[in-house]
Amino acid sequence: MIDGACIDRSSLLRRLDPRGRVVVALAFAVLVAVAESFAVLAHAFALGVLLVVIAGLPARRVFGRLAAVNIFTLLLWAMVPWATPGTPAWGIGPLTASREGVRLCAQVTLKANAIMLATTALLSTMSLAELGHALWHLHVPHKLTNLFLFTARYLGLLRDEQERMRVAMRARGFRPRADLRTWRTCGHLAGSLLVRALERSERVLLAMKGRGFRGRFYLLRHFRFAPRDAAFLATSALLLAALGLVECL
Repeated sequence: MIDGACIDRSSLLRRLDPRGRVVVALAFAVLVAVAESFAVLAHAFALGVLLVVIAGLPARRVFGRLAAVNIFTLLLWAMVPWATPGTPAWGIGPLTASREGVRLCAQVTLKANAIMLATTALLSTMSLAELGHALWHLHVPHKLTNLFLFTARYLGLLRDEQERMRVAMRARGFRPRADLRTWRTCGHLAGSLLVRALERSERVLLAMKGRGFRGRFYLLRHFRFAPRDAAFLATSALLLAALGLVECL
């Protein structure tokens, strides 16, 4: 969810304490995931849109992420209504879509889009270091925090390494086709990438040990909880409590 292009954008959410944003994002995701009322899901979706607007995120990037999520929901719409038993809603030849299946797909679609919008707005405006720092302050185990930071960091490095190898392959005249040679070349690419990743990790480990790393990142700058953060948490708690109350009624 972290997007480097969004980190420097000055917005209200960007100035909030990352710890509060992580807590609100988690609470929002859990509430929406267990909700079944369409009223709650519709309001949650509207809150997600509002957060994106407040965060001032580029519309193109937001729509790109929503498109990736909705590819999955489209697959659900193509299969679940026809495979779920219940009251028939419509039919195409021997196939019949049930109302229960349609309702389930609609719920999943609203949930996925609402959670994606809210978490994108709350988390994509902070750097990886800030997110790891916030997780440490929220007493997430050090090993999990370090694993997250290393994974997020080296996924980017592996992507850069893969791109360099692909450029080298194209410079040597490689053009992907649906044949055995292409699959064999892609297999060699994957194997070389894994070998280079292992070698790089060993060099990085030795360099970190040489600089005194003992399995823990020491924090030089701590967050400060300001009145605006208290107002944000109070407002978020009230909105989430209202959604939970509507769900229970």
